[in-house]
Amino acid sequence: MKRTVLGILGILFLGVLFSGCGYNDMVRLDEDVKAKWNQVETQYQRRSDLIPNLVNTVKGAAKFEQSTLTQVVEARAKATQITIDPDKLTPENIEKYQAAQGQVSQALGRLLMVTENYPTLTATAQFRDVSAELAGTENRIAVARKDFNEAIQTYNTKIRSFPTNLTSGMFGFKQKEGFKAEAGAEKAPKVEF
Repeated sequence: MKRTVLGILGILFLGVLFSGCGYNDMVRLDEDVKAKWNQVETQYQRRSDLIPNLVNTVKGAAKFEQSTLTQVVEARAKATQITIDPDKLTPENIEKYQAAQGQVSQALGRLLMVTENYPTLTATAQFRDVSAELAGTENRIAVARKDFNEAIQTYNTKIRSFPTNLTSGMFGFKQKEGFKAEAGAEKAPKVEF
């Protein structure tokens, strides 16, 4: 009995010894995931902050489809209500966040398509400036999401690799989920002339 207990303790000690230095790496990678998530939220917030400028520019320069402006404002309002604690990056939470941000993207896309019917609007410096800021922000969002997904991949690889996988579960390190492509993104858009 005593030998069995000593044997088990010896195996546990060796497991902790081999993966002990991995704990600090797991903490560092977990913090990196949280930092990258904060960058994702920052870029989405930047886009959200630009939307009122775009709406006011369009509203002031053209009297047109009020429903399109309303959709953009409502999508923005819904998206800003959804925030995720970096410690709760579950697949369900990421999906809700992504869906709300997708609605903003769709509404902005419709708004920008409609504005093409107003050449005097699209020719104004204010509209061009806000549009350029939005385009730049969309690129920043894409980069932030890519960096976030890469941080998650590195983190998940670490916690699932031997020997750190022996202790990752004991210390509460669980796999995390990143962003996925929007539904329907696998199909190429149909272009007709």
